Amino acid sequence: MQIGLLGKANVGKSTFFSAATETPVASGNFPFTTIEPNIGVAYVKADCACKHFDIQHENELCINGTRLIPVKLIDIAGLVPGAHEGKGLGNQFLDDARQAEVLIHVVDIAGSTDLQGQPVPVGTHDPLEDVVFVQDEFDQWFADILKREWDKITREIDQKRAKLTDGIAKRFTGLGIKDYQVHEVLQKLGLISRNPKEWKDSDIKTFVKELRKNTKPMIIAANKADLCQDLDIIKKISDPVILCSAETELLLRKASKAGIVNYSSGDEDFKIIEGKEILPSQQKALDLVKSVFSKITSTGIQKILNTAVFDSLKFIVVYPVEDETKLTNKDGIILPDTKLLPQNSTAKDLAGLIHADIAKGFLHAIDCKTKQRISGDQKLKSGDVIKIVSTLSRG
Repeated sequence: MQIGLLGKANVGKSTFFSAATETPVASGNFPFTTIEPNIGVAYVKADCACKHFDIQHENELCINGTRLIPVKLIDIAGLVPGAHEGKGLGNQFLDDARQAEVLIHVVDIAGSTDLQGQPVPVGTHDPLEDVVFVQDEFDQWFADILKREWDKITREIDQKRAKLTDGIAKRFTGLGIKDYQVHEVLQKLGLISRNPKEWKDSDIKTFVKELRKNTKPMIIAANKADLCQDLDIIKKISDPVILCSAETELLLRKASKAGIVNYSSGDEDFKIIEGKEILPSQQKALDLVKSVFSKITSTGIQKILNTAVFDSLKFIVVYPVEDETKLTNKDGIILPDTKLLPQNSTAKDLAGLIHADIAKGFLHAIDCKTKQRISGDQKLKSGDVIKIVSTLSRG
Protein backbone atom coordinates (compact mmCIF):
# COMPACT_ATOMS: atom_id res chain seq x y z
CA MET A 1 0.00 0.00 0.00
CA GLN A 2 1.20 3.50 -0.79
CA ILE A 3 -0.12 6.69 0.77
CA GLY A 4 0.74 9.87 -1.10
CA LEU A 5 1.55 12.99 0.91
CA LEU A 6 0.92 16.07 -1.21
CA GLY A 7 0.22 19.76 -1.14
CA LYS A 8 1.64 23.06 -2.27
CA ALA A 9 5.18 24.00 -1.35
CA ASN A 10 6.15 24.89 2.23
CA VAL A 11 3.09 23.74 4.20
CA GLY A 12 4.83 21.22 6.46
CA LYS A 13 4.66 18.08 4.31
CA SER A 14 8.23 17.09 5.08
CA THR A 15 7.65 17.71 8.79
CA PHE A 16 4.53 15.51 8.59
CA PHE A 17 6.59 12.84 6.82
CA SER A 18 9.40 13.00 9.40
CA ALA A 19 6.92 12.85 12.27
CA ALA A 20 4.99 9.91 10.79
CA THR A 21 8.02 7.86 9.74
CA GLU A 22 10.71 9.07 12.15
CA THR A 23 12.85 9.58 9.06
CA PRO A 24 14.84 12.83 8.98
CA VAL A 25 14.45 14.70 5.69
CA ALA A 26 15.34 18.16 4.44
CA SER A 27 12.84 20.83 5.40
CA GLY A 28 12.95 24.59 5.08
CA ASN A 29 10.92 27.75 4.89
CA PHE A 30 11.00 27.99 1.10
CA PRO A 31 9.37 26.22 -1.88
CA PHE A 32 10.75 22.97 -3.33
CA THR A 33 12.74 21.86 -0.29
CA THR A 34 11.51 18.42 -1.37
CA ILE A 35 12.57 17.70 -4.97
CA GLU A 36 13.01 13.92 -5.06
CA PRO A 37 10.19 12.08 -3.26
CA ASN A 38 10.97 10.81 0.22
CA ILE A 39 9.70 7.30 0.87
CA GLY A 40 9.37 5.85 4.35
CA VAL A 41 7.35 3.53 6.57
CA ALA A 42 4.58 4.84 8.79
CA TYR A 43 2.19 2.80 10.94
CA VAL A 44 -1.56 2.60 11.31
CA LYS A 45 -2.98 1.23 14.55
CA ALA A 46 -5.61 -1.42 15.31
CA ASP A 47 -6.49 -3.75 18.18
CA CYS A 48 -4.14 -6.72 18.14
CA ALA A 49 -5.75 -10.17 17.91
CA CYS A 50 -3.97 -11.03 21.19
CA LYS A 51 -6.79 -9.15 22.94
CA HIS A 52 -9.41 -11.56 21.59
CA PHE A 53 -7.45 -14.60 22.74
CA ASP A 54 -6.36 -12.92 25.99
CA ILE A 55 -2.75 -13.95 25.47
CA GLN A 56 0.62 -12.31 26.00
CA HIS A 57 3.18 -12.30 23.21
CA GLU A 58 6.44 -10.58 22.41
CA ASN A 59 6.22 -8.52 19.25
CA GLU A 60 7.69 -5.06 18.91
CA LEU A 61 4.71 -4.09 16.74
CA CYS A 62 2.23 -4.95 19.51
CA ILE A 63 2.20 -2.40 22.32
CA ASN A 64 -0.21 -3.17 25.15
CA GLY A 65 -2.65 -4.82 22.77
CA THR A 66 -2.39 -2.18 20.04
CA ARG A 67 -0.94 -3.45 16.77
CA LEU A 68 1.22 -1.24 14.55
CA ILE A 69 0.74 -2.07 10.87
CA PRO A 70 3.31 -0.72 8.39
CA VAL A 71 2.28 1.33 5.34
CA LYS A 72 4.39 3.10 2.74
CA LEU A 73 4.32 6.89 2.86
CA ILE A 74 5.67 9.00 0.00
CA ASP A 75 6.35 12.72 0.44
CA ILE A 76 5.91 14.19 -3.01
CA ALA A 77 7.52 17.39 -4.33
CA GLY A 78 5.55 20.58 -3.66
CA LEU A 79 2.75 21.46 -6.06
CA VAL A 80 2.23 24.82 -7.77
CA PRO A 81 -0.66 26.04 -9.96
CA GLY A 82 -0.26 24.73 -13.51
CA ALA A 83 1.43 21.48 -12.46
CA HIS A 84 -0.63 19.52 -14.99
CA GLU A 85 0.98 21.72 -17.69
CA GLY A 86 4.44 20.91 -16.36
CA LYS A 87 4.96 24.08 -14.28
CA GLY A 88 7.22 23.86 -11.24
CA LEU A 89 7.95 20.18 -10.70
CA GLY A 90 4.50 19.34 -12.02
CA ASN A 91 5.28 16.40 -14.27
CA GLN A 92 7.42 14.73 -11.62
CA PHE A 93 4.81 15.43 -8.96
CA LEU A 94 2.01 13.81 -10.90
CA ASP A 95 4.17 10.83 -11.83
CA ASP A 96 5.13 10.30 -8.19
CA ALA A 97 1.49 10.55 -7.09
CA ARG A 98 -0.03 8.26 -9.69
CA GLN A 99 0.37 4.94 -7.87
CA ALA A 100 -0.85 6.19 -4.48
CA GLU A 101 -4.03 4.46 -3.35
CA VAL A 102 -5.06 7.33 -1.08
CA LEU A 103 -3.83 10.91 -0.81
CA ILE A 104 -3.20 13.06 2.25
CA HIS A 105 -3.32 16.71 1.24
CA VAL A 106 -1.39 18.78 3.78
CA VAL A 107 -2.88 22.28 3.97
CA ASP A 108 -1.59 25.24 5.93
CA ILE A 109 -4.93 25.88 7.64
CA ALA A 110 -3.46 28.92 9.44
CA GLY A 111 -3.10 30.70 6.10
CA SER A 112 0.58 31.54 6.66
CA THR A 113 1.80 30.67 3.14
CA ASP A 114 0.54 32.03 -0.18
CA LEU A 115 -0.44 29.96 -3.22
CA GLN A 116 3.19 29.76 -4.34
CA GLY A 117 4.35 28.57 -0.91
CA GLN A 118 5.90 31.85 0.19
CA PRO A 119 5.55 32.86 3.89
CA VAL A 120 2.90 35.51 4.65
CA PRO A 121 1.42 36.74 7.96
CA VAL A 122 -0.89 34.22 9.67
CA GLY A 123 -4.45 34.46 8.41
CA THR A 124 -3.70 36.53 5.31
CA HIS A 125 -4.08 33.63 2.83
CA ASP A 126 -7.30 31.66 2.35
CA PRO A 127 -6.47 27.93 2.79
CA LEU A 128 -9.65 27.00 0.92
CA GLU A 129 -7.88 28.19 -2.24
CA ASP A 130 -5.21 25.54 -1.63
CA VAL A 131 -7.80 22.78 -1.23
CA VAL A 132 -9.50 23.73 -4.48
CA PHE A 133 -6.33 24.25 -6.49
CA VAL A 134 -4.88 20.82 -5.68
CA GLN A 135 -8.19 19.14 -6.55
CA ASP A 136 -8.30 21.13 -9.80
CA GLU A 137 -4.74 20.12 -10.73
CA PHE A 138 -5.66 16.45 -10.37
CA ASP A 139 -8.91 16.91 -12.28
CA GLN A 140 -7.12 18.75 -15.10
CA TRP A 141 -4.50 16.00 -15.22
CA PHE A 142 -7.18 13.32 -15.53
CA ALA A 143 -9.05 15.39 -18.13
CA ASP A 144 -5.90 15.90 -20.24
CA ILE A 145 -5.24 12.15 -20.27
CA LEU A 146 -8.75 11.48 -21.52
CA LYS A 147 -9.02 14.34 -24.01
CA ARG A 148 -5.74 13.38 -25.73
CA GLU A 149 -7.20 9.97 -26.52
CA TRP A 150 -10.87 10.87 -26.96
CA ASP A 151 -10.95 10.69 -30.77
CA LYS A 152 -9.19 7.34 -30.68
CA ILE A 153 -11.65 6.02 -28.07
CA THR A 154 -14.66 7.03 -30.17
CA ARG A 155 -13.17 5.34 -33.27
CA GLU A 156 -12.51 2.11 -31.34
CA ILE A 157 -16.11 2.05 -30.12
CA ASP A 158 -17.49 2.89 -33.58
CA GLN A 159 -15.51 0.02 -35.06
CA LYS A 160 -16.66 -2.22 -32.17
CA ARG A 161 -13.06 -2.85 -31.16
CA ALA A 162 -13.71 -1.70 -27.62
CA LYS A 163 -16.49 -0.93 -25.17
CA LEU A 164 -16.69 2.47 -23.48
CA THR A 165 -15.51 1.16 -20.09
CA ASP A 166 -12.56 -0.70 -21.60
CA GLY A 167 -11.59 2.20 -23.86
CA ILE A 168 -11.44 4.67 -20.97
CA ALA A 169 -9.89 2.29 -18.43
CA LYS A 170 -7.06 1.49 -20.84
CA ARG A 171 -5.99 5.16 -20.73
CA PHE A 172 -5.81 5.17 -16.93
CA THR A 173 -4.01 1.87 -16.27
CA GLY A 174 -0.81 3.80 -15.49
CA LEU A 175 -2.60 5.37 -12.54
CA GLY A 176 -3.60 2.01 -11.12
CA ILE A 177 -7.27 2.57 -12.03
CA LYS A 178 -9.27 -0.59 -12.68
CA ASP A 179 -12.03 -1.33 -15.21
CA TYR A 180 -14.68 -1.81 -12.53
CA GLN A 181 -13.92 1.65 -11.06
CA VAL A 182 -14.45 3.30 -14.45
CA HIS A 183 -17.66 1.27 -14.93
CA GLU A 184 -19.02 2.34 -11.52
CA VAL A 185 -18.48 6.04 -12.30
CA LEU A 186 -20.03 5.76 -15.77
CA GLN A 187 -23.07 4.07 -14.27
CA LYS A 188 -23.38 6.57 -11.43
CA LEU A 189 -23.37 9.52 -13.87
CA GLY A 190 -25.68 7.85 -16.38
CA LEU A 191 -22.99 7.88 -19.07
CA ILE A 192 -22.59 4.15 -19.53
CA SER A 193 -24.91 3.95 -22.55
CA ARG A 194 -24.12 7.38 -24.03
CA ASN A 195 -22.24 7.44 -27.30
CA PRO A 196 -18.92 9.21 -26.60
CA LYS A 197 -19.51 11.35 -29.70
CA GLU A 198 -22.42 12.93 -27.80
CA TRP A 199 -20.33 13.77 -24.73
CA LYS A 200 -19.88 17.48 -24.06
CA ASP A 201 -16.81 19.02 -22.47
CA SER A 202 -18.83 19.33 -19.26
CA ASP A 203 -19.47 15.55 -19.30
CA ILE A 204 -15.73 14.86 -19.43
CA LYS A 205 -15.10 17.30 -16.58
CA THR A 206 -17.81 15.74 -14.41
CA PHE A 207 -16.59 12.23 -15.22
CA VAL A 208 -12.91 12.83 -14.42
CA LYS A 209 -13.76 14.65 -11.20
CA GLU A 210 -15.87 11.72 -9.99
CA LEU A 211 -13.23 9.23 -11.16
CA ARG A 212 -10.53 11.09 -9.24
CA LYS A 213 -12.64 11.18 -6.07
CA ASN A 214 -13.39 7.44 -6.33
CA THR A 215 -9.91 6.21 -7.24
CA LYS A 216 -7.66 8.72 -5.45
CA PRO A 217 -9.59 9.55 -2.26
CA MET A 218 -8.20 12.59 -0.51
CA ILE A 219 -7.98 13.53 3.17
CA ILE A 220 -7.21 17.09 4.20
CA ALA A 221 -4.55 17.32 6.90
CA ALA A 222 -5.29 20.78 8.33
CA ASN A 223 -1.73 21.45 9.47
CA LYS A 224 -0.60 24.32 11.75
CA ALA A 225 -4.08 24.14 13.29
CA ASP A 226 -2.69 25.43 16.58
CA LEU A 227 -1.85 28.72 14.81
CA CYS A 228 -5.21 29.03 13.04
CA GLN A 229 -7.28 32.01 14.19
CA ASP A 230 -10.66 30.50 13.24
CA LEU A 231 -10.94 26.72 13.06
CA ASP A 232 -14.55 26.95 11.83
CA ILE A 233 -13.04 27.28 8.37
CA ILE A 234 -12.79 23.48 8.17
CA LYS A 235 -16.61 23.30 7.99
CA LYS A 236 -16.33 24.71 4.46
CA ILE A 237 -14.19 21.79 3.23
CA SER A 238 -16.09 18.92 1.56
CA ASP A 239 -13.32 16.28 1.76
CA PRO A 240 -12.67 14.54 5.09
CA VAL A 241 -10.59 17.01 7.14
CA ILE A 242 -8.57 16.45 10.34
CA LEU A 243 -6.84 19.12 12.40
CA CYS A 244 -3.15 18.47 12.99
CA SER A 245 0.20 19.86 14.05
CA ALA A 246 3.03 17.93 12.43
CA GLU A 247 5.65 20.00 14.24
CA THR A 248 4.17 19.05 17.63
CA GLU A 249 4.11 15.34 16.71
CA LEU A 250 7.75 15.50 15.60
CA LEU A 251 8.76 17.22 18.84
CA LEU A 252 6.97 14.63 20.98
CA ARG A 253 8.46 11.69 19.08
CA LYS A 254 11.95 13.11 19.54
CA ALA A 255 11.27 13.70 23.25
CA SER A 256 9.97 10.15 23.61
CA LYS A 257 13.00 8.70 21.82
CA ALA A 258 15.28 10.73 24.08
CA GLY A 259 13.57 9.27 27.14
CA ILE A 260 12.13 12.59 28.28
CA VAL A 261 8.42 11.76 27.98
CA ASN A 262 6.07 8.83 27.70
CA TYR A 263 4.11 9.37 24.48
CA SER A 264 2.60 7.20 21.78
CA SER A 265 1.33 8.66 18.52
CA GLY A 266 -2.37 9.38 18.78
CA ASP A 267 -2.27 10.03 22.54
CA GLU A 268 -4.06 13.14 23.77
CA ASP A 269 -1.42 13.83 26.40
CA PHE A 270 2.12 12.96 27.44
CA LYS A 271 3.90 12.40 30.74
CA ILE A 272 7.36 13.58 31.70
CA ILE A 273 9.34 10.55 32.84
CA GLU A 274 9.67 10.59 36.62
CA GLY A 275 13.02 11.82 37.89
CA LYS A 276 14.04 13.13 34.48
CA GLU A 277 15.91 16.42 34.63
CA ILE A 278 14.39 18.84 32.14
CA LEU A 279 16.33 21.74 30.68
CA PRO A 280 14.57 25.15 30.58
CA SER A 281 14.46 25.02 26.76
CA GLN A 282 12.89 21.53 26.88
CA GLN A 283 10.31 22.64 29.45
CA LYS A 284 9.41 25.60 27.26
CA ALA A 285 8.87 23.29 24.28
CA LEU A 286 6.71 20.90 26.34
CA ASP A 287 4.65 23.82 27.66
CA LEU A 288 4.03 24.78 24.03
CA VAL A 289 2.84 21.22 23.34
CA LYS A 290 0.38 21.53 26.23
CA SER A 291 -1.05 24.69 24.68
CA VAL A 292 -1.40 22.89 21.31
CA PHE A 293 -3.29 20.01 22.95
CA SER A 294 -5.59 22.47 24.70
CA LYS A 295 -6.64 23.70 21.27
CA ILE A 296 -6.74 20.56 19.07
CA THR A 297 -6.69 17.67 21.65
CA SER A 298 -4.02 15.65 19.74
CA THR A 299 -1.43 16.17 17.03
CA GLY A 300 -3.81 14.50 14.54
CA ILE A 301 -1.07 12.60 12.67
CA GLN A 302 -2.12 9.11 13.77
CA LYS A 303 -5.79 9.87 13.20
CA ILE A 304 -5.05 11.00 9.64
CA LEU A 305 -3.12 7.82 8.81
CA ASN A 306 -5.82 5.59 10.31
CA THR A 307 -8.58 7.50 8.51
CA ALA A 308 -6.75 7.11 5.19
CA VAL A 309 -6.47 3.33 5.49
CA PHE A 310 -9.54 2.27 7.43
CA ASP A 311 -12.15 4.90 6.50
CA SER A 312 -11.23 6.16 3.03
CA LEU A 313 -9.92 2.85 1.64
CA LYS A 314 -11.97 0.67 4.02
CA PHE A 315 -9.11 -1.79 4.41
CA ILE A 316 -9.24 -4.59 6.95
CA VAL A 317 -6.51 -6.14 9.13
CA VAL A 318 -5.99 -9.92 8.96
CA TYR A 319 -3.48 -12.06 10.86
CA PRO A 320 -2.13 -15.05 8.87
CA VAL A 321 -0.67 -17.92 10.93
CA GLU A 322 0.69 -21.39 10.14
CA ASP A 323 -0.39 -23.17 13.34
CA GLU A 324 -4.07 -22.60 14.09
CA THR A 325 -3.85 -23.95 17.64
CA LYS A 326 -0.79 -22.02 18.82
CA LEU A 327 -1.40 -19.00 16.52
CA THR A 328 2.22 -19.10 15.38
CA ASN A 329 4.37 -19.23 12.28
CA LYS A 330 6.80 -22.07 11.62
CA ASP A 331 9.32 -20.44 13.99
CA GLY A 332 6.85 -20.45 16.88
CA ILE A 333 6.29 -16.68 16.89
CA ILE A 334 2.77 -15.82 18.08
CA LEU A 335 0.70 -13.61 15.71
CA PRO A 336 3.82 -12.76 13.72
CA ASP A 337 2.36 -10.78 10.86
CA THR A 338 -0.49 -8.58 9.70
CA LYS A 339 -1.93 -8.04 6.23
CA LEU A 340 -4.01 -5.12 5.03
CA LEU A 341 -6.67 -6.13 2.50
CA PRO A 342 -9.51 -4.30 0.78
CA GLN A 343 -12.97 -4.75 2.23
CA ASN A 344 -14.73 -7.90 0.92
CA SER A 345 -11.41 -9.69 0.35
CA THR A 346 -11.59 -13.47 0.54
CA ALA A 347 -9.44 -16.22 2.05
CA LYS A 348 -8.08 -16.89 -1.46
CA ASP A 349 -7.13 -13.21 -1.77
CA LEU A 350 -5.18 -13.49 1.48
CA ALA A 351 -3.39 -16.58 0.14
CA GLY A 352 -2.35 -14.65 -2.96
CA LEU A 353 -1.06 -11.78 -0.86
CA ILE A 354 1.11 -14.17 1.16
CA HIS A 355 2.54 -15.95 -1.90
CA ALA A 356 1.40 -16.82 -5.42
CA ASP A 357 2.26 -20.51 -4.91
CA ILE A 358 0.10 -20.72 -1.79
CA ALA A 359 -2.84 -19.31 -3.74
CA LYS A 360 -2.17 -21.69 -6.64
CA GLY A 361 -2.38 -24.73 -4.37
CA PHE A 362 -5.15 -23.34 -2.14
CA LEU A 363 -7.37 -26.03 -0.55
CA HIS A 364 -9.18 -24.23 2.24
CA ALA A 365 -8.59 -21.93 5.20
CA ILE A 366 -9.25 -22.12 8.92
CA ASP A 367 -10.78 -19.30 10.96
CA CYS A 368 -8.70 -19.55 14.14
CA LYS A 369 -11.29 -17.72 16.24
CA THR A 370 -14.12 -20.13 15.44
CA LYS A 371 -11.92 -23.15 14.56
CA GLN A 372 -14.09 -23.60 11.46
CA ARG A 373 -12.92 -24.49 7.97
CA ILE A 374 -13.75 -21.81 5.41
CA SER A 375 -13.73 -21.82 1.61
CA GLY A 376 -11.66 -19.71 -0.72
CA ASP A 377 -14.52 -17.33 -1.50
CA GLN A 378 -15.31 -16.70 2.18
CA LYS A 379 -15.16 -12.95 2.85
CA LEU A 380 -12.83 -12.00 5.68
CA LYS A 381 -13.49 -9.55 8.52
CA SER A 382 -11.09 -7.15 10.17
CA GLY A 383 -9.33 -8.88 13.04
CA ASP A 384 -9.62 -12.38 11.56
CA VAL A 385 -6.80 -14.82 12.32
CA ILE A 386 -6.48 -17.20 9.37
CA LYS A 387 -4.50 -20.33 8.52
CA ILE A 388 -4.24 -21.13 4.82
CA VAL A 389 -4.08 -24.81 3.86
CA SER A 390 -2.37 -25.30 0.51
CA THR A 391 -0.75 -28.10 -1.48
CA LEU A 392 2.14 -25.76 -2.30
CA SER A 393 4.41 -23.96 0.12
CA ARG A 394 5.85 -20.55 -0.66
CA GLY A 395 8.88 -20.53 -2.93
